[in-house]
Amino acid sequence: MHNNVDELFQQLWTQYLQVTPSAEKICQLLGKGEAIINDHIALRTFNIAKVNLEVLAEHFKKVGYEEKGQYNFEAKKLSAKHFEHSDPDQPKVFISELRVEECSEELQAIVHKLVDKVDASVTTAPEFVYNGAPWQVSKADYQTLISESEYAGWTAAWGYRANHFTVHVNKLSGYTDLESVNEALKAADYRLNVSGGEIKGSKEVLLKQSSTMADTAVATFSDGELEIPSCFYEFAERFNMADGNEYTGFVAASADKIFESTNVN
Repeated sequence: MHNNVDELFQQLWTQYLQVTPSAEKICQLLGKGEAIINDHIALRTFNIAKVNLEVLAEHFKKVGYEEKGQYNFEAKKLSAKHFEHSDPDQPKVFISELRVEECSEELQAIVHKLVDKVDASVTTAPEFVYNGAPWQVSKADYQTLISESEYAGWTAAWGYRANHFTVHVNKLSGYTDLESVNEALKAADYRLNVSGGEIKGSKEVLLKQSSTMADTAVATFSDGELEIPSCFYEFAERFNMADGNEYTGFVAASADKIFESTNVN
């Protein structure tokens, strides 16, 4: 297991950039030569025992993370939790899982077929959370999954990796708020996710979020390759709670729309 949080996140970042080249360019655009502080990453999985949320969480708990919040996404059939490190400067981790049993029998059959191929020992290896898909899905099965659940299709194709990294807008020296970050992104021709509005959330809920639409990258299927949406970059502006401390949680209504950054468009 990783004994070092920084090493784990470096591996996650390296793998993320392989399919999200825009993220590096955005770092240069917004950072103006300074390091970008990562607010959080997110991972996706299925709620099947061998690969469920808790299996992924274990990798982060081993390097000092603790569960801090639970979320439910009724329409998307997702459950999620977020985790925080004892060092508040470390990124938060948001892990979600698809409630497979709530989906069609066809989707359930495909997902179980994929997970059945995974040797349980693979899931405890340190690299599991940034090693991509431990199975190969066919193009036809991918299309079947994505037609019912974009989340299921994406997870089948890309597997275990950071679905997104997130710029902590408060820590950017050149920008005062999320609105100014969005303007800079649009001026540089990045497409933003406008589902539920360009900015999700508000000062009232202590969190504002926006995100790019995912890059596209070539994914390898059991019967060839397809260029499909890969990962995206998120931007979060956090506000202080009544006690003066920065809010560290998530807002389900906003996160619900952020998931749509990987939609095919």
